[in-house]
Amino acid sequence: MENSRRKYLFVRILEACNADCFMCEYALSRDTYRFSPEDFAELMPDAIASGVGYVRFTGGEPLMHREILELVRLGAENGMKMSVITNGMFLPRFVDRLADAGLAQVIVSLDGSSGETHDVYRRSPGMFDAGMEGLRRAGELGIIPRVNTVVGPHNYAQMPDLQRLLTDAGVKQWELSAIKLGREVRYPDRGDVLVTCDPIYAADPEEMLVPLGKRFYGDTPDEQEAYFENSITPRPSGPLCLVTDDVIYLDGKNGRAYSCSCLPHVEGEDAGGAPLRDTSGKVDLAGPRFREHADAFKLNGPSLCNGCSATAAGYSDDLARLGAVPEWSY
Repeated sequence: MENSRRKYLFVRILEACNADCFMCEYALSRDTYRFSPEDFAELMPDAIASGVGYVRFTGGEPLMHREILELVRLGAENGMKMSVITNGMFLPRFVDRLADAGLAQVIVSLDGSSGETHDVYRRSPGMFDAGMEGLRRAGELGIIPRVNTVVGPHNYAQMPDLQRLLTDAGVKQWELSAIKLGREVRYPDRGDVLVTCDPIYAADPEEMLVPLGKRFYGDTPDEQEAYFENSITPRPSGPLCLVTDDVIYLDGKNGRAYSCSCLPHVEGEDAGGAPLRDTSGKVDLAGPRFREHADAFKLNGPSLCNGCSATAAGYSDDLARLGAVPEWSY
């Protein structure tokens, strides 16, 4: 049966960033690349024809883009539900104008339960308080406030406190995904991770914000063994990765499109995506070459990928089990 769900289009609109996060390849980048409104307008007809309904701008730090408001407005005027993922530092000064431009969702990256920890991880004083202020204001303006958290041995013990804080702040969604550094990630005490974090996922969603997708350390004993012993993050349960039907990640700088938001960050030939343009130079956002790439990961992702996010894995499993997912589930 043909997929009738509206797809997610991720667009990396720049690589420049004002944060110095220890786990990020774009820390303090001053790269000059910018995805322009003209670029966005060019691909819009193909995005609509491909079934895209959600657009998420990512970076770098998207709020450093001088034309971010125009980009959001352009997508909203074309019927797209627009989202931005940000470190939050500039969000308080932008959020009202983003709402006026038609932003539907804002995602703030928060890795600690206070400025004393988060700002150290991000090496950016004031970032935690700015992010929380922006999230609260976003909720007041009718923008869906979401938080993405990268969790590892350095901060997992703070997650119960962060859960309570985000719940009280009115945050509506929370992605809690394992840190991925291209090397083994070891926890001194696996049992303590389970004792600390299992209650986060078992909480009553009517009373407490519960993370999207799978547990960051896996839902099953096999997934947990793979994570704690081999640093393999939870994958879709298989036999297929259904994310590849619903996601297009565009790296305009390099002219490549990917079938999952995790793949551009994976090194190796197998994660090379597909060309954004056909041989004549025309935008071909989800044509045969993209589908060939996507189908390869649809078939092999559950056994091949190492670096999947808890949300992506959970999204695929929910689709396989239920046949549908709520909007903004990815």
